[in-house]
Amino acid sequence: MAKKAKNKYSADQFGKSEESVERKSFYFGKKNFKLMLIGLGLILLGFVLMMGADANTTPDGKFDPSYWNEDIFSFRRIRLAPLMVIAGFVIQIFAILKRNKD
Repeated sequence: MAKKAKNKYSADQFGKSEESVERKSFYFGKKNFKLMLIGLGLILLGFVLMMGADANTTPDGKFDPSYWNEDIFSFRRIRLAPLMVIAGFVIQIFAILKRNKD
């Protein structure tokens, strides 16, 4: 069987010269990807900052229902970590919506 010859022109380019046909580039550029990685890093850092001992874990690491660990209400877990996660999501949205000017 004979192979079909591939046409290098598509129907939307019919009647146009090769100079007038523009090359379509990918929507995201290097800056978009860098911003996305920064946003992802902030999100991961925020979740890591939220981790820690349970409310009922004693300082030596054992579970005790009668012990209450006040460290779960620390500045790092209640204020800083959620702020980092929200900032990461805001940067992600900005990176997706930012127009590539290449």
